[in-house]
Amino acid sequence: MKNIYLSLLLFAVIAFSACKKELVEDARSQVTDNYLSTPDGFQTGVNAAYSYMREFYGLEIGSNLSVQGTDEYTAGSGADRDFTTYTSNLGPTKGNLTTVWTNSYIGINTCNALINRAPDVAIEATLKNTRLAEARFLRSQYYFLLVQMFGAVHLTTTETKGAVTTAARAPVADVYKLIIEDLDFAIANLPVTSTNYGRAIKPAAEHALAKVYLTRAGIANDAADYTKAAELAKSVINNYTYRLLDNFSDVFAQGTGERNNEVIFSIQYSNNVLTNGMGNKTHLYFQSAYDVQPGMQRDLANGRPFSRYRPTPYNANQVYNNPADGRSDKTFKRVYFCNRPGTYAINGRQVTLKLGDTAIYMPPFEMTAAQIAAKNYSVFPPSRVSDTMYPALTKFLDPTRRDSNDEPGYRDFILFRLGETYLIAAEALLMSGRPAEALPFINTLRRRAAKTGATAAETAANKTAMEVTAAQLNIDFILDERMRELNGEHQRWYDLVRTKQLVNRVKLYNALGAPNVKDFHMLRPIPQSQIDATDGGNSSFPQNPGY
Repeated sequence: MKNIYLSLLLFAVIAFSACKKELVEDARSQVTDNYLSTPDGFQTGVNAAYSYMREFYGLEIGSNLSVQGTDEYTAGSGADRDFTTYTSNLGPTKGNLTTVWTNSYIGINTCNALINRAPDVAIEATLKNTRLAEARFLRSQYYFLLVQMFGAVHLTTTETKGAVTTAARAPVADVYKLIIEDLDFAIANLPVTSTNYGRAIKPAAEHALAKVYLTRAGIANDAADYTKAAELAKSVINNYTYRLLDNFSDVFAQGTGERNNEVIFSIQYSNNVLTNGMGNKTHLYFQSAYDVQPGMQRDLANGRPFSRYRPTPYNANQVYNNPADGRSDKTFKRVYFCNRPGTYAINGRQVTLKLGDTAIYMPPFEMTAAQIAAKNYSVFPPSRVSDTMYPALTKFLDPTRRDSNDEPGYRDFILFRLGETYLIAAEALLMSGRPAEALPFINTLRRRAAKTGATAAETAANKTAMEVTAAQLNIDFILDERMRELNGEHQRWYDLVRTKQLVNRVKLYNALGAPNVKDFHMLRPIPQSQIDATDGGNSSFPQNPGY
């Protein structure tokens, strides 16, 4: 979609000026009526419908609403701590919630306009059906975000052209029904591949529908939905050319590596400042303040640290509990090398650091005071980790930016990848009472994660050591495996809500969230602006319980 974005600049400018309304029904179509109904306007409109994915995936709002306040990440020094502490400040007036609500409905209204107008647009039938399938795929994604976060939401399939002040919360079942219908249409009408990289394709729709069925199954423990999720996931794994890369960290190689055989669908960014919007800023949020430590200064390779999200002790030091698992080393940065030579006070004495010397070490184990004092670099074992200094997540780093202070990043945001497809299949099979069938999907993924040994025999031994048995599979194991595999990838809050483990695991593993998290936090509060702008207020558009 790097090519797609070249065609939507004017469209997006008009969209921004026309849609800065917080009321759902006042989210107007993004271009003039006449243009959107022309062949060029219709195609440009489809391109623009993708752009609202970038309002969530790649910005701080997406991370706040997906990773913070879970068993995976807690608040760093620069965080909006409300998303971790679960106090009353996380309420209906919270700006991030209003923004995701508004932007999702603008995206939905764009899709509705395209879907409603498609019959009258004079373009070749197959191409029209493909673009229509893309619009329905995208609408499903916007509604899926909303229903996971807010539960019952306003449901509309018709284009809104002017201000409307009536709205109602549709039953969750009705929202899922539309999502599934949209994805069924997308699967039936999208091509298997696309020459315009970044467009929705059939396997992406199958992966998305597998996740939808898995999530809906969690609401009522529906065996039929679990079976559908497993079959769709197996289709993506078996019927296309995707494969797990041999090296876990290669999945996140920047540049041409982003378009690898494991990526099913990603949100596109580019180094073209005219089309990159605000850019993918995820590289900013998971880095600690390495640049104020002795021997260090900010550089492109280590990133600009906003210090938003700090891994929980469970994430950083415990969940990668198998010594044969190579993913911890490929997920966290624990060692920094001097890029500012000089003489510094370190561990109670003067130490001279040369370029390339070890400057910081953050081991996942404890060290004695004597052991630390003997080191010629700063040491932060678990007991000394703080909300400013902690192991940094590396998969989002973006050293291709123009300079070390640049905020907009260029790398794509990987939304669907085959590693998760294996996990969807395993969870669905386990939850439908078929752990033996789930096991090969887990073990295939775990063998890929094994450390590479000094010899082939050592590597083979590590792969064997990574294998588990069906008796070891339960929902806690699946959640741990998702953390190990998908660390930081905007999945965790939804994982915990889907499996009804949010409260339990926050209480166990997130000290900041543990005192306040309650069952009602498995839904976000409806934005107060929506309630206030609806005729009848709370009686017509009631707030979620607890807020």
